[in-house]
Amino acid sequence: VDRGRCQRLDLSGNARNCFLTGNPDSYRNFIGKGLRCLLDVPNTEVFSNAHHSLGRFCSQSSQPLVEKIPPLQISSAGQLPHHFPACNIRIIRSFHTSPSLQAAPVPLFWIIVKPAQKLFAIILGRSIRNWWKALPPNKRELFKESARKNKWKILLGVSSLGVVFVMFYFTHLEETPITGRARLLVFGKEHFRELSQMEYDMWMEQFKSQMLPETDARYQVVERVVGHLSESNKDVPQVSALNWVIHVVDEPGVNAFVLPNGQVFVFTGLLDAVSDIHQLSFILGHEIAHAVLEHAAEKASLVHFLDFLSLIFLTMIWAICPRDSLAVVGQWIQSKLQEFMFDRPYSRTLEAEADKVGLQFAAKACVDVRASSVFWQQMELAESLQGQPKLPEWLSTHPSHENRAEHLDRLIPEALKIRERCNCPSLSGPDPRLIFRLNMQHLLESSKGREAPNSTKQDPSKPKVDFAHT
Repeated sequence: VDRGRCQRLDLSGNARNCFLTGNPDSYRNFIGKGLRCLLDVPNTEVFSNAHHSLGRFCSQSSQPLVEKIPPLQISSAGQLPHHFPACNIRIIRSFHTSPSLQAAPVPLFWIIVKPAQKLFAIILGRSIRNWWKALPPNKRELFKESARKNKWKILLGVSSLGVVFVMFYFTHLEETPITGRARLLVFGKEHFRELSQMEYDMWMEQFKSQMLPETDARYQVVERVVGHLSESNKDVPQVSALNWVIHVVDEPGVNAFVLPNGQVFVFTGLLDAVSDIHQLSFILGHEIAHAVLEHAAEKASLVHFLDFLSLIFLTMIWAICPRDSLAVVGQWIQSKLQEFMFDRPYSRTLEAEADKVGLQFAAKACVDVRASSVFWQQMELAESLQGQPKLPEWLSTHPSHENRAEHLDRLIPEALKIRERCNCPSLSGPDPRLIFRLNMQHLLESSKGREAPNSTKQDPSKPKVDFAHT
C-alpha cells in the first residue's frame, strides 16, 4: 500500500437535534415527515484518504473538507469557513431550454412509440381472432390439418425467432463498472445522456425559483460532501469522467437524486432529515453510485427489451381470448406478472448494488460507514411511529428498511477494511448502531412506564409520550 500523506479534516458527528425520515418507496426518493431521532453520537473526526494500490487507490485530498461543520440543521444565514476546490465540481446557475429543432434521443423515441406498438399488437391479435371466427367450419379443419402437417416448420420458425431474441440479448451484454456484473444495455450512453439533459432542463424549470445560492451554508455542505466523495474516488474512471453539478432546492420534501449526466439535486428537507454528515455522505454516495453504474440506462434497456417481448404475448392474448373483456383482463394479468416478476425485483437489485458501491465510495472518503445501517433503522422506526402500513417487499421497488439495514451490516466489515487501506483514522467513540439500539430500548421502556396499566387508552392525567422530543 502506497501510504500518502493524509490531510486532516473535521466533521461534526453531533446528532442531538436530528430528524427521522419516512417511507422512501420511490426511485431515488426519500419521503416522510421529520421526527427527531434517537441517536446521540459524540463528535467524531474523520480524515481524508491516502493513496493505496491493490487494483484501486485512495485519492489524496489537498484541503480540508469541512472545518467544524455544525449539525446539518443549518440556517441559511450560517457560513462555512472555506470553499472546497473539488476538480470535478462545476457551478451552473443559468437556466435554459433545449433548442426547439433538436432531434429527440433514441430512448425518448421508443418511449413515444411504445403505446403505438401495444395498439398495433392489440389490433393484430383482434384481427386474427375475427378472421378465425369468420372462417367456415370446413376451412378451419383444413387449416388445423395443414398446421399439423407443417408443425415442424412452424416449430422451426418459432425457434428461429427465439434464437434471434437470445442473440440480441447476449450481443448487448456489457460489464457493469466496479461490480463487474453482466447486464443488458440497449441504449447508447450518449443517447441516454441526451435524455438526461432534457430531464435536467425540466427539473431546472420547475425549481428555478427555489435554488439556493452558492453562498448559502446548506449549499456549501452539499458541495463539500459531493466534492469530497468525488475527490476521494477519482481513481474510478466513471467518477472522474462526470462533471458533478450541485443544485440545492429549498423544498421541505425529503428528496435527493443524481441524474445520469452528473446533475446532483438535494432538497433542504433531506438536510433536516439526516442525523449527521456521515448519513448524508452515504445517501449521496448511494445516489452517485446510481449515476456511475448507469442504472437508469440499464433499467430502461431491460424495460424496453421486456416490452418488445411482451408484444408477442399481447398479440396472442387478443387472438386467443373469445371476447374483448377477457382480453383486457389477460393483458392486465400479463402486465402485472411482468412488473412483479421482472421490473420490481430488478429495481431492488439495482438499489442493493447502489448501496454496496455507495458504501465503498463513503468508506474511501473516510466516512463513518456504520451510520448507513442506522439510517435505515431510523426509517423503519419512523414508519412504525407514524403508523404507516408495512407492505411486503415484493410489492416495492426498494428493499425493505429492515433487509436494507441487514444488508449494509454485512457490508460494513469490508467497508471498514477499505477505510484502513485508505489510511483513515480509527473511528472514535462507540458504534452508532449500538447507541441507537440502546436508546430505542430505553425509549420503549419509558413509553411503557408512562402508559396507564390495564388500559388501551392514554390516561389524560399523565403526559403523553412525545417521540419528537425524546
